[in-house]
Amino acid sequence: MSDVMQAAVITGPGKAAVMEVPRPEVGNGEVLVRLEGCGVCASNLPLWQGRPWFDYPALPGSPGHEGWGRVQQVGSGVHGLRRGDRVSFLSCNAYAQYDRVKADQVVKLPPSLDLLHFPGEPVGCAMNVFRRSDIEPGQTVAVIGAGFLGAIITALASARGARVIALSRRQFALEVALDCGASEIVLLDDHQRVMDRVREIAGEKGCDRVVEATGHQWPLDLAGELVRERGRVVIAGFHQDGPRQVNLQLWNWKGIDVINAHERDSKVYLEGIRAGVIAVEAGLFELGDLITHTFRLEELALAYQALEERPDGFLKGVILIEH
Repeated sequence: MSDVMQAAVITGPGKAAVMEVPRPEVGNGEVLVRLEGCGVCASNLPLWQGRPWFDYPALPGSPGHEGWGRVQQVGSGVHGLRRGDRVSFLSCNAYAQYDRVKADQVVKLPPSLDLLHFPGEPVGCAMNVFRRSDIEPGQTVAVIGAGFLGAIITALASARGARVIALSRRQFALEVALDCGASEIVLLDDHQRVMDRVREIAGEKGCDRVVEATGHQWPLDLAGELVRERGRVVIAGFHQDGPRQVNLQLWNWKGIDVINAHERDSKVYLEGIRAGVIAVEAGLFELGDLITHTFRLEELALAYQALEERPDGFLKGVILIEH
């Protein structure tokens, strides 16, 4: 192997380049992964767009955290992993040809998934959101936002036996939700019309569970309106563009449970990835159908542009790494 590699570097707000940088050296308890690809996540848009608290250039490969590939080297003290194992993993520098990863942050992928792009971190996130939603058969569940995350939640809830109402501002995403098992779809256009339509479907009492999967204020407002008394609102969207306000009077009156379904414990993330592997193998959702756009490493700027603009047909983009 060469001692250098290619990595994408965000050089400034809205700017990226591919640079030749030193290949990481594997240490004790670590593995070197030869990247196949890495997903592009909306949580990184602030770094891409520019905020006063970020420094540029970013580290090579950063903030790629949805990587997968094959183990190239195994460091000392590592057990249960060997060269050639296909893995998904937790790291923050996976927009590169190689990444050094702690061995306890790796999930092995079975051979049955060899032909499938597998950005494990967002899959694990979706599995953990679903677990914390506590969705049961026979419940009526509204999923606000039918992107990659919302589509997986829709598929899992439908497979569990819930009646799912999928809501999105994009017709393409609503069609995907139908393919994932949604019983009803509602276009997010007018606040009152949306509320009236969901009540027609769910009844005046409202929905047992509402999963907000957009990260925006209006869907959060809707979530409080659509959930029934003693129901549960699950905040799955990543709210990162400023403070939020909620109608706490309404939330108090309804006595609802509010779950912030974001995790920070890597062990929980890894359990989510493992659960996602099982779910994909079992056919609970078609991961390949949810990855709609692929880009090369030198096209990172185009990937973030698609993530910002969400063109028709866009659901999830990944960077595929060439060697």
